[in-house]
Amino acid sequence: MHRRCAIIASAALAGCSFAPDVDHDGADAPRALPLPRAPRIAWVLSSGGPRGFVHVGVLKALDELNLKPDLIVGASVGALVGCLRASGVPGPDIEALALELQPTSMARLAIWSDQRFSGAPVAELVHRYARQRLLEDMPVPMACVATRRSDGAVVAFTAGDAGVAVQASSAIEGQFTPVRIRGEPHVDADWFAPLPVRLARSLGARRVLAVDASVHLDRAPPGAERYRDGDLRKRALVQPDAQQADLLLHPDFGYWVSFSRDFRERAIGAGYRATMDQAARLLKLHTATAPAA
Repeated sequence: MHRRCAIIASAALAGCSFAPDVDHDGADAPRALPLPRAPRIAWVLSSGGPRGFVHVGVLKALDELNLKPDLIVGASVGALVGCLRASGVPGPDIEALALELQPTSMARLAIWSDQRFSGAPVAELVHRYARQRLLEDMPVPMACVATRRSDGAVVAFTAGDAGVAVQASSAIEGQFTPVRIRGEPHVDADWFAPLPVRLARSLGARRVLAVDASVHLDRAPPGAERYRDGDLRKRALVQPDAQQADLLLHPDFGYWVSFSRDFRERAIGAGYRATMDQAARLLKLHTATAPAA
């Protein structure tokens, strides 16, 4: 979890929330509903904290290749970036937002809460920049993946308030206040499904492009030994899903992370190049006839 520490440190200056445990139980509360039609191809964007800037470069390249999915599935930061794209925000605009974003605007100190921060600003960001407020109204179906805290079930929100769904998907357990939806607290899915390819399959996806933002274990530099157990745990969670993807992108942009302009540009550039390097395979994946169910 050490690569998420930058989020926590930056959030300390972001203001306070005195009512962080709101129960979202209205008509537009996020819901896990079946998709209206089975998707032929899904894009799956992993969790990863600041490493998720790599998704921005991938989407920018996919836009340039004029490729489109029938479904986007995102976990944590993958849900945030994916939701913007699913709503119709083009890749270059997502890149501009990613480079301008102030980390201190992504969280608030949570007063009178067991957790340190509220992720309400994440929902507000989605409301501000996404072109539709409801998941079911987006041009591309979107599934925001979160964990129901009471039983550890992985939930794919496909309808309702997109901002709240992304906030739930991004609620880092133990740091951010869980997002209560119809009485049930939800947190991010990083401990259960950081790369939710099998979930995309369960939603009917015939073909899956997956983007893994996690570290390359064989590239860990000196000084990273104390994080080895966490990295191995993450790899063990990612690998079964990675093996189920038709095409996996796992860009390498170094081990250490930050929110500096240089790091963001490096991560975005790595995602862009890794995607363009697979242009021929991606075109084939998106144009091939899917096998019958």
